[in-house]
Amino acid sequence: MEPLLAHVADWLGPIMVGVVLALVFSGYPVAFAIGGVSVLFALLGLATGYFDPPFLLALGDRLFGIMQNPVLLAIPYFIFMGVILEKSRLAEDLLTTIGALFGRVRGGLALAVVLVGALLAAATGVVGASVVAMGAIALPVMLGHGYKPSFAAGTVAASGTLGQIVPPSIVLIVLGDQLGVSVGALFAGALVPGVMLATMFALYVGWVAWRHPGAAPALPLEERTEQGWALVRRVVTVLLPPLLLILVVLGSIFAGVATPTEAGALGAVGALVLTALNRRLSRPLVWDAARSTAKLTTMVLILLVGSTAFALVFRGLYGDLWIEEALTGLPGGVVGLLLVANVLVFVLGFFIDFFEIAFIVVPLLAPAAAALGIDLVWFGVILGMNLQTSFLTPPFGFSLFYLRGVAPPDVSTGQIYRGALPFVAIQLLALGLVVAFPELVLAFVGD
Repeated sequence: MEPLLAHVADWLGPIMVGVVLALVFSGYPVAFAIGGVSVLFALLGLATGYFDPPFLLALGDRLFGIMQNPVLLAIPYFIFMGVILEKSRLAEDLLTTIGALFGRVRGGLALAVVLVGALLAAATGVVGASVVAMGAIALPVMLGHGYKPSFAAGTVAASGTLGQIVPPSIVLIVLGDQLGVSVGALFAGALVPGVMLATMFALYVGWVAWRHPGAAPALPLEERTEQGWALVRRVVTVLLPPLLLILVVLGSIFAGVATPTEAGALGAVGALVLTALNRRLSRPLVWDAARSTAKLTTMVLILLVGSTAFALVFRGLYGDLWIEEALTGLPGGVVGLLLVANVLVFVLGFFIDFFEIAFIVVPLLAPAAAALGIDLVWFGVILGMNLQTSFLTPPFGFSLFYLRGVAPPDVSTGQIYRGALPFVAIQLLALGLVVAFPELVLAFVGD
């Protein structure tokens, strides 16, 4: 009996991962799933004599460390900044103004959606907020001007999903914490891939407008009410302030003047100032934004508490050594690990939220990547782009579900899926370029 018990104890770590994933896929709340499973397997480990109790004693110190982590404080700041810009309708002003600027060009509205999507990504850092805002504001306008429904839906979903990788992305902040690398370095590393991806989206939109004029017509002449200096004045007053805010926030990080947390606080204050200058600041607006920020931040922190308990127990059961040995022993070395890690994260991205992947899966992959000499900044950007592709891929992509929730009833789910597929192909191409040419990520990352 004892040899059998010892054999089972050797597999407690891998079994623990399987039980957590089974509970997550069953729909059980993730934070409670990983926390509860951690307690259960700690007790099993103690019963078999395979688990060292001091690991549990370290949990309190780890939780205090989470609450004192200044990097994580950037999360509520950037969320608040994005929610304020969305609820004050400044994002809507951006879209209508840029749409008017490009309206005389075929596909001009779609180009405006891509540009505003990139700006919103740099302002909100949250995919759900960007897709919902773009879907509610842009999609009815595009359909009303004769755009092909599948093309319009795909453009909106893809542009909103840029929030996954364009700095200052919440995704990159969490990845930096879990990978143990500088968030500023991840922001700098993701800048070129993010801009490259937005540019590729814009080029595809231009190609569709040229190849299929009926799918992306120009605005009728009677709707171009503003021209000349009146249009220039509108563009400057609407576009310049948010653009300056984004440049100040990112520039302060890249220049080393401010930490991501300090830059996030600056961005939150700047969003309030912009709202006040537009005479839209009110107590209900701030209260609503604060509630939304508190809900999302609380979800992240509860997940982090559960994942911390999971990591401690998993390490106490020697699961980290088992995972590292399995991943570093894959055929092909670095290539094998990259392939397995990307396929795993891509598939999981269909079913569970990014935060759950970051707190459960990424800590398992990071030690193996470091052991094989993979640059963790490059690795983090690859994971971010991978998840962005997963979020857009039919039939389970989260961004498609977000868009389905706000799309007009006459836009079918099949049209949304068909419209997303070309953008998925573009993202896979961009991901391949980043994997093949690490200098696209590392060129702007300091030593």
